[in-house]
Amino acid sequence: MSNDDHDEAMPRPMSNVQSGLRLDELLREVQERLTEIVATRGRMQGLLDAVLAVAGGLELDTTLRRIVQAAVDLVDARYGALGVLAPNGEISRFIHIGLAEETRARMGASFLGVPIRVRDAVFGNLYLTEKNGGGEFTADDEIVVGALAAAAGIAVQNADLFEQGRLRQLWLEASAEIRSELMSGATEQDALRLIAQRTLELTRSDATVIVLGPDSLDGEFVIRAQCGPEEPGLDGLRLGGHDPLLREVVDGRTAVLSPSPGDLLSDVTPTRPPYGPTVAVPLRSQENVIGVLIALRRLGQDAFEPGEVPLLTSFAEQATLTLELGEKNRAQRQLDMFADRDRIARDLHDHVIQRLFATGLQLQGTLRRSADPVVQQLIQQTVEELDETVREIRTAIFDLHTTGDGAQGGLRRRLLDTAAQAAAGSGLSPSVRMAGAVDTLVPAEVGTHAVAVVREAVSNAVRHAGATAVTVTVEVGADLLIDVVDDGVGIDPAAAHSGLRNLNERARECAGTLTVRPEALGGTRLSWRVPLH
Repeated sequence: MSNDDHDEAMPRPMSNVQSGLRLDELLREVQERLTEIVATRGRMQGLLDAVLAVAGGLELDTTLRRIVQAAVDLVDARYGALGVLAPNGEISRFIHIGLAEETRARMGASFLGVPIRVRDAVFGNLYLTEKNGGGEFTADDEIVVGALAAAAGIAVQNADLFEQGRLRQLWLEASAEIRSELMSGATEQDALRLIAQRTLELTRSDATVIVLGPDSLDGEFVIRAQCGPEEPGLDGLRLGGHDPLLREVVDGRTAVLSPSPGDLLSDVTPTRPPYGPTVAVPLRSQENVIGVLIALRRLGQDAFEPGEVPLLTSFAEQATLTLELGEKNRAQRQLDMFADRDRIARDLHDHVIQRLFATGLQLQGTLRRSADPVVQQLIQQTVEELDETVREIRTAIFDLHTTGDGAQGGLRRRLLDTAAQAAAGSGLSPSVRMAGAVDTLVPAEVGTHAVAVVREAVSNAVRHAGATAVTVTVEVGADLLIDVVDDGVGIDPAAAHSGLRNLNERARECAGTLTVRPEALGGTRLSWRVPLH
């Protein structure tokens, strides 16, 4: 082989220019690789920080906002939002970062969307848009946000469990509070108002209403309690027995979620604010449904979630049991009170009256042995006072045996209450004395007149006579006698006597008489007497 051939076979060394270019490219490539590694490490660190920040919250609202903020920071987006899905697939809540209302309305299609899953179900969707710098979202952005969404699903589940536990504790505390109030002697009405108040607070409602019924007589419902500043004066209002919402709850014995209350309150409160989301649960005992507990939110507010219904239903059932237990305790307390009254009445009759009667007999025996007129007068006066004391004690005994109330009670109870009501607010307490079987011997129509007589006579003595003492005596024998004596200034002859004319007319209707005369020591005696056939 020639020298020329040998030179062509040997490789020639690179020139200095070619060697420098390849080295620069290599260095640039290495630099780019290092930059990517650093960027990836920084993004991974950011993702870890974001996961820790999201997982650190236990309150659901705070956790959702942290998720949106972490996603915005990770991909350097200007705007972020999280739409929480309702069971029907619509967005029930919308949490956003950096979005003004007009921006939210015209948010374009260039966004990154990733679902957040909780227990294999889509809880909501995370949306990011307008990357800072004007660039597009990359595949790496999608991977990072997807990893955040996976961690967010766990955080949402934990926050939801914590929220459910906290709410359950609050509902239990409310049930215990109602039970404590009833056990300490609160009325059923007070307990119903407390149930309405706690329901309003724990469901974040704008109004709550408790409806009892349907009534066994006319099938109507009655509003027994309400809470909310926009619904004053609904207590006692009667609702029709065919309201669709109430009938669905009562007939189905189950809770109902509704987008509106329908015509439930439109008839009784036409000026009420427009209500939208509504939840109604039965007040259900083991035997039947005694009413409905209703919570309402204003139109446009968030709908009630299905997850809220079990706690509210359980609370309503506990409240119903507590009401029934309170009613049984009140009945037991009444039985104890009646038993105590019977014991007191028996002791008064068997011991006190017998001793007073024996004392009166002894004094009457002493009266026959004394020839001194002064002593005889004193003894006779003492015997009369003892007789009056015995009559008052007998009246007290009859009162203790009276178990009725107001118009539903016996005539004796009604007369006592009427005398007290006629003098209410005057500072005067009438003394009422009764003798005879008032409740059994006086016919109902005569008893109605008797109540009116006591009311008119006591009112006149208190308002017009300026009396400081009024004594009402009711005696039942062959006649019914109502005697009202006061220590006032007497009857003004110039005053209108329409009230007395009414009493005289009542006496004539019953074939009786009315007499009004002044007392020797001042005051007036009104006597109303009618025969009892």
